[in-house]
Amino acid sequence: MSKVCEITGKRAMFGNNVSFSINKTRRRFNVNLSKKRFYIPEEDRWITLKVSAKALKSINKKGISAVLKEAKAQGLVK
Repeated sequence: MSKVCEITGKRAMFGNNVSFSINKTRRRFNVNLSKKRFYIPEEDRWITLKVSAKALKSINKKGISAVLKEAKAQGLVK
């Protein structure tokens, strides 16, 4: 499984480690992901999603149904 948020589509980014002598080596900025179960009352079922911290905050604010509806409109969720 890849490290991609299933709601926002966030992925790992790449950049440089820069030392004091300004030597540059490649590094990876991973996404802050967590696996979480959500209950959808309209469908009367539980779903498990890998979501980023930002997606979790938006789910807490708007609700899982509204966030899933937006993600389906953008084509991120089936």
